[in-house]
Amino acid sequence: LTKLKSLGILAVDVMNKKFSTSWKASKRPGKQRKYSANAPLHLKKKFVSVNLSKELRKKYEKRNIPVKKGDMVKIMRGKYKKKQGKITEVKIKSGKIYIEGIQIKKQDGSKANVPIKASNLQIISLNLEDKKRSAKIERRKIGDGINEKIQGEQSKNKTRSKK
Repeated sequence: LTKLKSLGILAVDVMNKKFSTSWKASKRPGKQRKYSANAPLHLKKKFVSVNLSKELRKKYEKRNIPVKKGDMVKIMRGKYKKKQGKITEVKIKSGKIYIEGIQIKKQDGSKANVPIKASNLQIISLNLEDKKRSAKIERRKIGDGINEKIQGEQSKNKTRSKK
């Protein structure tokens, strides 16, 4: 590497970097884990996205939304499958979600909250007390409607030009 520097060539080993913004995808699980572990918080927030129930999917025209405290969720996988509860805490850094009533009894008799991954949950009802969040959801819904309308017009124009 020192010989390359003396020649004026700068070589950067991508695997040695802490986090690469140009990283797209890899088949190597180690690189995938490294990307998610070292990602900045504004990207890790997207990792705690939870899929919506069928009714909410139709209503908001979105498949998943980043989860927030106060959302009602249903557990889809694991020991607590089919149980429902309100989210009490979201740890973006570790990607764990804590749900009201989902606790484990410790050896000393005290209870501890059980962390659950976002991929094992489904949102039943959204907490829309946050005005920014509700405005963002509505804005996306309107934007998607406009995009569909534009795409529909473009496809009509293509069919007209072929005739």
